[in-house]
Amino acid sequence: MSSVVRHWVTPKLPREHIFVSPEKRPKGLYQLFRVYTRKWFVHPIKRRLAKYYLFILQNFLGMKVIGITGSAGKTTTKEMTASILGQLGKTVSSFANIDPVYNIPTTILNCSPSTRYLVLEMGIEYPGEMNFYLWLAKPDIGVITNIGITHTLFLKNIEGVIREKRKLVKHLSKDSYAVLNAEDRYLRQIGKNLKAKVVWFGEGSSVSAEGIKNGMAGAKYTLVIDKNKINVHLPAIGKQTVANSLAAAAVGKFCGASLTQIKKGIESFKPQEHRMEVLRHKSGATILDDSYNSNPKAAEESLKTLVELAGNSKKVAVLGDMLELGDYEKRAHQKLGKTAAFLGIDYLIGVGEASRELVREASRKMGAKRTFWSLEFSQIPKVLKPLLRKRTYVLVKGSRAIGLDKLISQLL
Repeated sequence: MSSVVRHWVTPKLPREHIFVSPEKRPKGLYQLFRVYTRKWFVHPIKRRLAKYYLFILQNFLGMKVIGITGSAGKTTTKEMTASILGQLGKTVSSFANIDPVYNIPTTILNCSPSTRYLVLEMGIEYPGEMNFYLWLAKPDIGVITNIGITHTLFLKNIEGVIREKRKLVKHLSKDSYAVLNAEDRYLRQIGKNLKAKVVWFGEGSSVSAEGIKNGMAGAKYTLVIDKNKINVHLPAIGKQTVANSLAAAAVGKFCGASLTQIKKGIESFKPQEHRMEVLRHKSGATILDDSYNSNPKAAEESLKTLVELAGNSKKVAVLGDMLELGDYEKRAHQKLGKTAAFLGIDYLIGVGEASRELVREASRKMGAKRTFWSLEFSQIPKVLKPLLRKRTYVLVKGSRAIGLDKLISQLL
């Protein structure tokens, strides 16, 4: 029965998206009926319609499909890529930030015959999800932003993350392009044995950035593509965000965008809420709202951005749990605590059960008076209030389920 249902619902789709786990199962019979009606009838029909419609758009109307995955920066890269390609023609990209298993078919069906580019974010949580995405869509360009410890609760370890992410570029044809981060050691290895043409972005590669300067209004740098240069003002901050813009620029290059069009696309990018937003508190303190989500790699980069922007000013970090790390959870939080102490954070606040380890590790060097831990964020405003002054920079970052975006609302 299970295999028959799985084949009908959609081949390649992981079991987790076909059956409802006991802890998520609705109690009422009517609610359960509604859930399975959507899972077993509505969504399967929608996926097949999307698959065949996309085949026609790609093969008969010349639409290009760009697939983007990675452990951090997927959504930002997707938005920047869509902004650049929008300079060339009608572009559709994954909307909102909901489960891509349901989002991608809807996005495909939003395309029209005049759509020239489709940009899809392919987030991975369970083993086998990339198989489903590649059953549904065949990208002409595959982008991997980076690889790190994320979703290891289900993917088990870094090898599981690599195994799933690399499928995107492994299955590209020789006429396709794989856009990879030259500064990521895992991606350098993946890029060695691909049929597709490999395009590197990052330091020392054909698409790179020189003279990066982060400021309150964003990052300024010189974009270099095949030795051609142009000055860019990215309306977002952080080294990782600049790297995301390089990935988007590489896609733009191979879709025929000029240097000027790429610059315009990057500068037209609109940062999303709670993704390294720079906010001013009434006290004069600067708040870096990066509360949308977190993982070890992204959290470390956010801490580095805090240190760079703050300079000699006071640096405060409010870090929530990084979830879905499985066996890596304790080690990841301990490592982040060490990193915070090493970078010279003046005051560290941890929120959530797992962050207890983060604070404990950081306090070894920082001392108990410069650290604070709470299971919930309800106590945090009271702790933060005396710290909010002029020449103080506060980073707020944590996994979505911790709800630190609510803390931002309370502070402002």
